Amino acid sequence: MAIQIIFNVLIALMWMFLQETYTFLSFFTGYLIGIVLLFFLRRFVPDIYYMTRLYRTVKMCLLFLRELVLSSISIVKLAYKPTLDIEPGIFALPIELKSNWEIALLANLISLTPGTLSVAVADDNSKIYIHAMDLPDVESSINEIKETFEKAIMEVTR
Repeated sequence: MAIQIIFNVLIALMWMFLQETYTFLSFFTGYLIGIVLLFFLRRFVPDIYYMTRLYRTVKMCLLFLRELVLSSISIVKLAYKPTLDIEPGIFALPIELKSNWEIALLANLISLTPGTLSVAVADDNSKIYIHAMDLPDVESSINEIKETFEKAIMEVTR
């Protein structure tokens, strides 16, 4: 991915030099031309097209923001109930992620979402232990995390 960004910047600089106008608009035009050129030449580069990865990264950030807002609303609802009828608990989340970076990102996304906290990672990196403030159904919590955060991380990194 990094080599594609470097190629794109080089194409933009070459465009600027060929146009003999050294302005931001000229650079930006060359950058857009580079995006199109790299799109058509993407089969010659072994890695995924970097604009696709950028799109997936933005999509993951928006997913996190949505989950952050929804979980914050549910925590506020629980806090303002007259009676506190919650079922806190710890559960093991089996993960398919392999690298330490992916596992750390998933643990941080879980911990940054209100109401959940990553407690520990198993020694063999196959599970993350999570504490949830309200845990009525373990299977639905596991499926929710796997379908949102873990799936988004795998889309970005693979």
